[in-house]
Amino acid sequence: MISPIPNVLVVTGPGLVADLRLLTEVADREFEALGVSGKVSAVPDVSGLQAALEFPGAVVVVPGPEAEIRSLFHGHSRAVWLDLTKSDAPPAPLGVAGETGDATSATHIHGRGIWGLTWAIRHAVHRLRRPAKRVAYGDHPDQWAEVRLPHDAAETMPVAVLVHGGFWRSIWAADLMDALSIDLAERGFAAWNLEYRRADLHGWDATTEDVAKGVALAARGASGPVVAIGHSAGGQLVLRAAADDPRVTLVVSLAGVLDLVEGDRRHLSSGAVAAALGGSAAEVPEVYRSSSPLERLPLGVSQLIVQGGGDDLDLVDLGRRYARAAQDSGDEVIYLEMSGDHFDVIDRASPIWRATAGVIADHRF
Repeated sequence: MISPIPNVLVVTGPGLVADLRLLTEVADREFEALGVSGKVSAVPDVSGLQAALEFPGAVVVVPGPEAEIRSLFHGHSRAVWLDLTKSDAPPAPLGVAGETGDATSATHIHGRGIWGLTWAIRHAVHRLRRPAKRVAYGDHPDQWAEVRLPHDAAETMPVAVLVHGGFWRSIWAADLMDALSIDLAERGFAAWNLEYRRADLHGWDATTEDVAKGVALAARGASGPVVAIGHSAGGQLVLRAAADDPRVTLVVSLAGVLDLVEGDRRHLSSGAVAAALGGSAAEVPEVYRSSSPLERLPLGVSQLIVQGGGDDLDLVDLGRRYARAAQDSGDEVIYLEMSGDHFDVIDRASPIWRATAGVIADHRF
């Protein structure tokens, strides 16, 4: 039986370029925040890592560059592997990509630097505390959703589809939404945490097609309301998807990028909008017209626009202006702004998320 409060082991491999004391400080803060016991341990070689991988609780591996160490990636499905730099995971053996089953395949988090350790620990703990079922909606390894159902499934069950952000870049992934997926399942929702092909590696069409397919799969046969929830760039993606899929009854933007034209003009996140959409608003105006929530108004679906007041001021501006424009267009819109930063809106313990979850829960039936 899986412990509801697993112990955590963070293992660092030989050759890792990072200060072990700093990693330990980051890990200790996260252990305390999650209410778990944990430790950080450096291993000198492959045999040491193999022994560490048998640890019965949650395991995070920060491997370093050695190929022999990295070759263990796919053989230990419980572990979460963290590369501090942007790096490809070791190639999957034949038969792994695209399978459907328990969400216990090896997870690779990369490119988030030292801060990535907090996310790796969270993901390692969450997947043991509240396991999910992985459902594929395509042949690519990034086309899947992790589904968590309520412990007491009702005959009529609302569906929540969660779409992560990260300015459409591949270093950010569905682990960002683990905590909200668990929280919504505990509130009675069938929670679908969606992964998709990101635009930096696969292009804009692949990203938008995947989100549409994922939402459609979750909505198919739903016995209750369908809520689509997106964070940051995911806020833009769910608003676009809801505009095209009438089965979505409520769409929720958490610190979303809701005006792509102005986001491009302001060079948000070092030009992330133009990089994702394949050009500037002047170069590919038709892509912006079909993709920017502001350009799609009215969407014809109920909307909850959530914004932390301590977030990037440009995102606060985009959120406020979008909400006014949506209301003026005739859409039913609730605008919720409270104290909090860009990640407080996806922190299940934060006041702004609790307020958001209350509005979503009121929409259940």
